[in-house]
Amino acid sequence: MIRVLVVEDDFRVARVHADFTERVPDYRVVGTAHSGAEARALLAEHPVELVLLDDYLPDCSGAELLAELRADAIMLTAASDAASVRAALAAGALNYLVKPFTAEQLRDRLLAYARYHRHLGQSDRAVTQDEIDQAMRLLHEGDRPPLPKGHSSVTATLVANALRAADRPRSASSIAAELGISRATAQRYLAALAEDGQARMTLRYGTTGRPEHRYLWRG
Repeated sequence: MIRVLVVEDDFRVARVHADFTERVPDYRVVGTAHSGAEARALLAEHPVELVLLDDYLPDCSGAELLAELRADAIMLTAASDAASVRAALAAGALNYLVKPFTAEQLRDRLLAYARYHRHLGQSDRAVTQDEIDQAMRLLHEGDRPPLPKGHSSVTATLVANALRAADRPRSASSIAAELGISRATAQRYLAALAEDGQARMTLRYGTTGRPEHRYLWRG
């Protein structure tokens, strides 16, 4: 369970953000704070994994509070100027979502954070560069724009899972046969994974015809 503190000066907006968060599996809001001082007091009593943080607080900026936190943070704020974004990211924000946003936009980022959190875990073990790269990709999965018209999130997930389970490069033809979809559809989704950096594309040259595209999951 990922414990969350919502820090937002507007009482009604804080409640909305808490409600959005509690709809996401494996998330629990332990409290809401409406100032930096309230946030510090609550964090002293209730350790959390994640803070959802507004930049406009009555006694400090969110970026100033962020520098003190011993927890991960995602900014949820109306501050959309480049200086505010840079200050928050420099202070350690893992993501930045500008108001107004939808429950789905926040949910996507929370699900991505949960995958990132599980991937790295809480141990002090050393991690490889590949694990770090994968963690960063997982963290920002929720930032992607909606799939183009004609694309299905279900099909995209099926293709990604089939590629993830493979221990060697696979072709669009083999993925298509496994999932019962057309080769052109499989090729379109595999190419999108390669463009996003989730898969690596190589070419296999045969004795005749064009080279075959083959894909391997980067994780």
